[in-house]
Amino acid sequence: MTTKTAYAIAFLLGLGMVFLGARFFFSPEVATAAFGIRFNANGDYSFHHIKGIRDIFSGILLCALVLMKERRALGVMLFVATIIPVSDMITVLSKSYTSVQQAIPHIVATIICSVVGILLLAAKPQIKVPLKQRESLS
Repeated sequence: MTTKTAYAIAFLLGLGMVFLGARFFFSPEVATAAFGIRFNANGDYSFHHIKGIRDIFSGILLCALVLMKERRALGVMLFVATIIPVSDMITVLSKSYTSVQQAIPHIVATIICSVVGILLLAAKPQIKVPLKQRESLS
């Protein structure tokens, strides 16, 4: 996998996180069900707003790191952030009313974050040769 592909995947993850976070604001019941848990808010959506803003922040940060081409910082963030979908998966699977099916999105997120994070960290930095030097090397 090339660094460009890893950047593209990370950017799409970031956009996905922004979408998921926004859904906790605009459609909290749907977002909670899609997450894989039941939550009776009784009209108080404070938890959903807390969860939503954290997802939006994470998504914006991922996109910003991609746009700034901060390969190592992006790799560290993705790899370390793997703790989030792992924790979410454990939470979902700990409920008596859920099955592995509800945990699949969290499992996929864990795999993507860890693999892309490791690939970005393992990639060698690209050395940019100025155009004048390239011409003289030819």
